[in-house]
Amino acid sequence: MATSKNPKPPAQHAADSHDLIRVVGARENNLKDVSIEIPKRRLTVFTGVSGSGKSSLVFDTIAAESQRLINETYSAFLQGFMPTLARPEVDVLDGLTTAITVDQQRMGGDPRSTVGTATDANAMLRILFSRLGTPHIGPPSAYSFNTASVRASGGLTVDRGAAKTKTVKATYERIGGMCTRCEGRGTVSDIDLTQLYDDSKSIAEGAFTIPGWKSDNVWTVGIYAESGFLDPNKPIRRFTKREMQDFLYREPTKVKVNGVNLTYEGLIPKIQKSFLSKDKEAMQPHIRAFVERAVTFTTCPDCDGTRLSEGARSSKIGKISIADACTMEIRDLAEWVRGLTEPSVAPLLTALQHTLDSFTEIGLGYLSLNRPAGSLSGGEAQRVKMIRHLGSSLTDVTYVFDEPTIGLHPHDIQRMNDLLLRLRDKGNTVLVVEHKPEAIAIADHVVDLGPGAGTEGGTVCFEGTVEALRGSGTVTGRHLDDRAALKDTVREPTGTLEIRGATANNLREVDVDVPLGVLTVITGVAGSGKSSLVHGSIPADEGVVSVDQSPIRGSRRSNPATYTGLLDPIRKAFAKANGVKPALFSANSEGACPTCNGAGVIYTDLAMMAGVATTCEDCDGKRFQPAVLEYRLGGRDISEVLAMSVTDAEEFFAAGEAHTPAAHRILQRLTDVGLGYLGIGQPLTTLSGGERQRLKLATHMADKGGVYVLDEPTTGLHLADVEQLLGLLDRLVDSGKSVIVIEHHQAVMAHADWIIDLGPGAGHDGGRIVFQGTPAELVATRSTLTGEHLAAYVAP
Repeated sequence: MATSKNPKPPAQHAADSHDLIRVVGARENNLKDVSIEIPKRRLTVFTGVSGSGKSSLVFDTIAAESQRLINETYSAFLQGFMPTLARPEVDVLDGLTTAITVDQQRMGGDPRSTVGTATDANAMLRILFSRLGTPHIGPPSAYSFNTASVRASGGLTVDRGAAKTKTVKATYERIGGMCTRCEGRGTVSDIDLTQLYDDSKSIAEGAFTIPGWKSDNVWTVGIYAESGFLDPNKPIRRFTKREMQDFLYREPTKVKVNGVNLTYEGLIPKIQKSFLSKDKEAMQPHIRAFVERAVTFTTCPDCDGTRLSEGARSSKIGKISIADACTMEIRDLAEWVRGLTEPSVAPLLTALQHTLDSFTEIGLGYLSLNRPAGSLSGGEAQRVKMIRHLGSSLTDVTYVFDEPTIGLHPHDIQRMNDLLLRLRDKGNTVLVVEHKPEAIAIADHVVDLGPGAGTEGGTVCFEGTVEALRGSGTVTGRHLDDRAALKDTVREPTGTLEIRGATANNLREVDVDVPLGVLTVITGVAGSGKSSLVHGSIPADEGVVSVDQSPIRGSRRSNPATYTGLLDPIRKAFAKANGVKPALFSANSEGACPTCNGAGVIYTDLAMMAGVATTCEDCDGKRFQPAVLEYRLGGRDISEVLAMSVTDAEEFFAAGEAHTPAAHRILQRLTDVGLGYLGIGQPLTTLSGGERQRLKLATHMADKGGVYVLDEPTTGLHLADVEQLLGLLDRLVDSGKSVIVIEHHQAVMAHADWIIDLGPGAGHDGGRIVFQGTPAELVATRSTLTGEHLAAYVAP
């Protein structure tokens, strides 16, 4: 039979044609009808200035829709128990695969949440000790500090047919490992009574020193004065033993005060409920200051901070208890587990070994399993979340990362790059939002958004390879190969801040003089002790203003105007110009539109379906009553002012009828930190991580402290924005402030007047000062890892 010399190539299988994720008409937040095709099974990096729309495209559109579609595969009954997700503002999303989001959200702040409980390493250790520990004390729950021991007995009534019942005696016992003194928290709190009241005064004379407790408040002071349990005219120090017991500890009791039924409760439980049960970060500054003064936390004396009962601490494998194992650095714990060879638990040892080795592989071997999850930085939290995905057998999954190199020393970035490439090579689609040139360099495909931020961004400026990006002329392309130069001259310090014998966490009796009046940069690999030195060792009475990476708390009603205090002078200016009271110009108070309660939108809950938000028809989304919008300042109503950008508002309040110095000063600070493009009434929930930290910095710039401590201020900043940040740091120092920056970015190191480098490694390999001096001296000696990377970075 004759055969063709030119056989036709086999036709492509229909299933092989879906190699792209196709986005058409994306309009989330500031995106302007973005249409884009992203290759699957490749590593795609999304770049652009902070606020250009990267997270809106990757997280709020692609990842959010993938999650919503997966949730829709469950029954309506199950969907009722899941968070309802609205469909993103986009015309077409095609070719999506299951998305796994690994973001920078801090891990749970619950005091019982630790690195071990968050990664299941603790669960495996508990099983291990319940099998091999001697003496044997019980099942895995006996080693859990989250499980309390419970014993109960009694009679159970059992129905046995018509009119026949039988009482059966039953007992129940559960052995837990929780320390009964601290209830598994590791610390006990103590309230300083001298911060609550002045015992030389009577209640009638205003003895209480608690914020907000005024003598005319029947709910606080009034209930103690009129309860009948105490003599309000007797100095507190002269109370009888019974009066003191009722005053401080009495159980809730119904009383009648001025004809009103109220509940009287002892001062200690009342303070615990009204102050200590709330998130400290969400409190107003003066309330937070009071709590920090009045409450002290000390290590639990019964369990010595291990959180575990005596029984759990007594059971050991060899000479190691589960408390000892959780206190070890994870890399040391991995070596100990590797030495266990009991065949009966071989599968468990293999799984535990893999989990612990993953910590070391990802650069977190310096952590311990008992480290509170809430104390991890954003970068550490993101890498901890990566651990469960490293050994996964899943393929054709879309992994979405939010700046995975945050908190990493240049020395560690290559290791992170290798992990991202390994995920890609298993056949997964990897989408990364990133600013670091070292991370952009490994991309198969780059999407650059911009050209600016906020309303000036939201468009795709470039798609293609890294090499093509360099010659593209976009902001990212122009700055991709930027290199900072060392300063010719450095400032002379005006004094020193002495730190002596610092031992916080892994610090080893560190003595160091931090120069004042200059820009000091603290460097070192992740886990070397930088934060311990700065946040844990600088005396609190030095007038320190600390701007860390803790998240900004705020609802969808919060915006830059409310967060910075800008709205107060604006309201007062409107009230003065129109002869009315300021509360009318608050969308959360008297001026709010009654239909939407000042939200601007009506939220309709559709049970297991995604909720719908529709613009309020009565106020047209302006949030205020029509009568309030009749009042004007400088020709604008309050809704028009809140719709302005920071730059426009700064010009508006600078002169003329709307001249308001207090508002203008706040707006100038927002412009100084590079947030001129933000809308002053824009919800905080729409801000990126970098924008939120700079917003926090702007609010602290008015503080009177002489020492500013900034924790990685380049987080979330584009290459082009780092230059502006350096200018801001210079202005702070030139105005007489001392600025201490914890930082990994080489451009900030090169710009420093003084560098303090910790190391040489992480955990117990760190905690020492390995270099002090100018950046030029560090580059010349190349004596540390930081010195080597800084020398390779700076311009020749």
